[in-house]
Amino acid sequence: MQRVGLLLRVKPEKLEEYKREHTQVWPELQAELKAAGFRNYSLWLSPEGLEFGYLECDDWDAACAYLAKSEIHDRWQEYMSNFLDSPQNADQGGQPVQLLKQVFLLE
Repeated sequence: MQRVGLLLRVKPEKLEEYKREHTQVWPELQAELKAAGFRNYSLWLSPEGLEFGYLECDDWDAACAYLAKSEIHDRWQEYMSNFLDSPQNADQGGQPVQLLKQVFLLE
C-alpha cells in the first residue's frame, strides 16, 4: 500500500464555492476514484486556500494512468481548474497536485 500526501492551492476568491462543490462531488467521479484504487481519500483546506490531500492506494502510478484515461476525471479536472492555482501535471493523470514526501509515520 502507498500513502500519498499532496498539496494544492485554491484561489482565495473561490474558497467558499470550492468548499460547496466538495460537499457534492459527483457520484460518478467518486466511483472512478475508487476504480482507480484510491482509498481513505481526504482533503484538508486552510483559510488561505492551501489544501492538503491524503489517500491510500496500491500503486500511485497505475491509479494516475487509469485516471488519465477517464472522461469523468477529465471533466472534473477541467471544472476544478477554475478554482485552483495549481498547474496540472500530466505525469499524475492530469491532476493539479504537488506530491509530498513522507518523513514520519507513527502506527
